[in-house]
Amino acid sequence: MKNFLNWFKNSTKIKRWIFLILLGIVLTCFGFSKILASERLGLGDLLQIIITFVVGFTCFILGIIYIQRRNLELLIEKTNVNDSDSNKELKKLVTKNPIYEKGPNIVVIGGGNGINNVLRGLKNYTNNLTAIVPVSAYGRPSTISIKELKLNPIEDIKSSIVALSLNTEGMENLINYTFNDGKLKDLSFGDIYFYVMQKIYGDFTSSIEKTSNILSMVGKVLPVTLDEMNICAELQDGTVVADKSKIAETVSNKVTKINRVYINPSNCRTAPGVLEAIKNADAIIIGPGSLYTNVIPNLLIKNVSKTIRDSKALKIYISNIMTEPGQTDDYDVSDHINSILEHSGEGVIDFCISDVGEIVPEYIRKYNLMGSDVVNIDTANIRNKGIRLIKGELAVAEGNYIRHDPDKTAKLIIELICGDLRFKDKHNEEQYMLLNSKLKEENKKEKTEKRQAKRFKEDKKHKKDDDKIVKRTSKFSNKYKERIESIKESEKTRQENIRIHEKAKQMIDEEEKREKERFLKDTYSKKGKK
Repeated sequence: MKNFLNWFKNSTKIKRWIFLILLGIVLTCFGFSKILASERLGLGDLLQIIITFVVGFTCFILGIIYIQRRNLELLIEKTNVNDSDSNKELKKLVTKNPIYEKGPNIVVIGGGNGINNVLRGLKNYTNNLTAIVPVSAYGRPSTISIKELKLNPIEDIKSSIVALSLNTEGMENLINYTFNDGKLKDLSFGDIYFYVMQKIYGDFTSSIEKTSNILSMVGKVLPVTLDEMNICAELQDGTVVADKSKIAETVSNKVTKINRVYINPSNCRTAPGVLEAIKNADAIIIGPGSLYTNVIPNLLIKNVSKTIRDSKALKIYISNIMTEPGQTDDYDVSDHINSILEHSGEGVIDFCISDVGEIVPEYIRKYNLMGSDVVNIDTANIRNKGIRLIKGELAVAEGNYIRHDPDKTAKLIIELICGDLRFKDKHNEEQYMLLNSKLKEENKKEKTEKRQAKRFKEDKKHKKDDDKIVKRTSKFSNKYKERIESIKESEKTRQENIRIHEKAKQMIDEEEKREKERFLKDTYSKKGKK
């Protein structure tokens, strides 16, 4: 009963459609009752009954349609944010499982901060996410010791777990918390967590698989392989670099480029679940990330590239925004794509998403000082490869770095998936309706934010103009303050002197007048006596 009453809360916006359905029923019943109660029906009566019946039936049908649509909207509105009590009630009210379980299966292949931003955006659309990442420290398939974890932290796996968690900030603080003293000094909570998990579940693979449920993650993280291996690079001058961490430094020092990368040994097996995730995927995302050390090595593991080529999923490459010193110096987007295709074969990329957003010049200058620059989009060369280019304003500043905006990047990916569903005439399926409804919500939100940003920018500009006027006046006043005061004082003294001179002149004139009068009086009085 309590769950039933929840439908009538203002936030659900269901009451209007229930009222419309009831109105339709009443009007339809009224039309039927009019027919049954009347012995004779005139033309006017018939017209009234037909109109009443049509309006009633239309209201009933529209009410059913819109209440169903609102149900779907309720299921996808904010159910992924902070799993609040209201969201839990909503889930119980409508369905047993979260709606995102019906979202598309998406596999993201790469490593580092690049794919983590993509994961953070995609988890708002689906729970069926799989991050396939390289492992910074490749241990044995069975166990990894606490000492190995301390010396070679599995950063890519930990970062992806943070990205897929419901509370990203809280999980980041927990996983990356590092002890500063005692026997656990320099160990992070994440290192200890995986060590304990493998003790409980027997091996490293199982510990990662169980992590999704234990930490309430959206989706799951899989290491691409658990075999011991090393990432090596062969440079254009013939130099071979056998240590992944020294590749960029060696390339920079020798002023050359990477010819190819390879793994040693070359027959490393995929970790359990990797190939199955790729086979079941609706979309496979490659990148962004360090091209030669985070992206391509995943594709070199046995059967990974072949499985991607054979897949019917959408295959999307997300290009880096900036070049990486020692790896992709002076690379265009097509150079990134060529490197991937040369290492994994044709057919692993259908679409390429690239950023065309405006980047603050100060950030570009900072990157230029580090030897990096904006990746140029050479559209013609990309299309010559038979790859469709998708452009979007994706760049966002995070601290001192330029990253892919999680929401905008995910939105582009979901729009591609929706377009594919429409192409396959699946626009009436539940998955399409859910994704399309979420996209409409995001578009509405984006328009509102743009309007607010524009208004804020205009207000700021007006305020800035006013401040300029105030500052200009204030600056003049401060600079010439003493002179202005001196001029004012001089003018005051001058006016006072003028008044004194005028008064003195007036007094002199009056005194002269009196003296003249006295002189005349004395003169005439003397003449009178004579």
